[in-house]
Parts: sequence; C-alpha cells; structure tokens
Amino acid sequence: MNFLEGLLTTLLTFLLFLSLAAFGTLFALRSTLLDPDFVVAQVEKLDVATLAEEMTGMQLGGEVPAEAAFIEEALYTAIAENELHLKEQASAAIHSGYDYLLGRSDRLDMVVSLESVKESMREELWQKFQQNKESLPAEVAALPPEMLKQYFEEFYRQVEDTVPSEFVIDESSIPPDMMAMVSVLRANAGYMETAYYGLIGLMVVLVLGIILLHRSVKGATRELGITFLIYGIIEYAGVWATQRYSSSIPMPDIPPSLQAWLNGFINDLVAPMQTLGVGLMVGGVVLIIVSLVYPRLRPAEVEE
Repeated sequence: MNFLEGLLTTLLTFLLFLSLAAFGTLFALRSTLLDPDFVVAQVEKLDVATLAEEMTGMQLGGEVPAEAAFIEEALYTAIAENELHLKEQASAAIHSGYDYLLGRSDRLDMVVSLESVKESMREELWQKFQQNKESLPAEVAALPPEMLKQYFEEFYRQVEDTVPSEFVIDESSIPPDMMAMVSVLRANAGYMETAYYGLIGLMVVLVLGIILLHRSVKGATRELGITFLIYGIIEYAGVWATQRYSSSIPMPDIPPSLQAWLNGFINDLVAPMQTLGVGLMVGGVVLIIVSLVYPRLRPAEVEE
C-alpha cells in the first residue's frame, strides 16, 4: 500500500468512526424516545398510587383535618383500583401523540379520562365518612344518616370541582414556545429516519472502500476490527459510567418511588447503546482474530 492509499484508508476509517458515533445516537433514539412502545413500557413501570401518596405527603408535610385525611385515603384507594385502566388510557394517548409527532396524524389529541377515579373516590370517601364518624367534627358526627348523606354530597361537590374529568394535551393546551419545539421535531422526524438508513448505507460503502484499498483479508479485517473494537469500548464505557454514577446524584426534592423509576428509566435509555457497544467489541475482536489466523491458512496470499 503506497502513501496515497494509506492516507485514503485513514480518511475512510476516520469517517467510519464518525458514522458509527452518529449511528449509535440515532439507533438509541429509535429504540427509546422515538418508540412509543418504549415510552408506554416506562409508564407501566411507574407506581402511580405510591407516587401520589408520596407527593401528597411531601406537599402537606404534617397533620391534616379529618375530612382532608379521608380525601387522601379515598384518592389513594381510587388510584390503586384504577391504575391499570389509567395506564391503558395513557398508552392509547401516548400512541396518539406519537402519531402526530411522526406525521401519521394531523391533530394532536391526547386524552386520559379521570371519571373512573372520581367515581371510585366518591364511593371510598362515603365509606370513610360512615366508618369514621368519631373523627368528624362533633356537630357532623351527630347528624342522622339522611342529613349526613346530604352533608357529604355538598362536601363532595366541592372536592369534585378540584379534580378534572379528563387530562387533555392538544395544541391549545401547550404553551406557544413549547408547541414551536414540537413542530420542529415533527418536521424533522422523517429526516431522522432517512438519516438512519443513510448512515447504514454510508458505513457499508466505507467498509467496502477500506477492503478494496487494502486488497488483502489481513489488512482489511485488522483495520476494521481495531476501529470497531475502539468505538465499542468507548460506547460501553460511556454507558457504564452513566449507569454507575446516575443513581448517586442527590435528588432530595423528588419522591423515592420517582427516583427509583428515573434510575431504571436512565438504564433502559442507554441499554441500546450498551448492546451496540458490546456487539461492536465482539465484532472487532472476531475481525482481529481473523486478521491473525487467516494468513496462516492462506500463506500464498500476497502481503500488503
């Protein structure tokens, strides 16, 4: 191999390394944040009932009136009973949102109904009123059943007004500056898919160019093997550092259940990069072994 061929090979190898870096980023995005099934899986891992209880405790932080305590208990029970249903609605809403983001739909309309939670909370709250009369104010506890029921209905109407019937995300509910960012993402989503497959094609061309320039199995496999191995080690080291140190970052203002969920989310987010790094390391080692073994099997091959 003359000087010009060596220089061109170095250039192609450098471009291949940069292409692997860009491909790794797009590969991770397509496998995680750009995949609605990944987002749905992360939502399903979230313990909504426990999170609601922890957030309420952090906000109130002390003794609450008996009636407010009833509301809390009824709300926790209602959420726990309807958690599966809420997550099913959230899954449908997430897929609807991704249809808009990826250009499959012209309208952003993500809706999660809370009617089932409100109905369950009403039933639970009425049971709490009946079962814990001694905790109510004396004048309320002394009311006959009919008047207690009337008092409860008036009381619950005030509570009900604070809980929306549905949680909606659409163009009108998103601030203009954030909607502008969504529009930019929506406009470029298709280009990311094109870039992903374009990078695959580019890497194939670069690999073929390196092979043709070396004109030998030993040189080509050694060059490619070292490139894949080095990038694989860097990718894996970055993932290892993220998984190792992300869980040690202090988050005192975040509920414990959400902290645990975030740690798992980060691990799942970088998992595709870990897979890619391990695959490239294995592939690189195999190619380096081939570069060492193949010449012994084919001694007649002209050395570079």
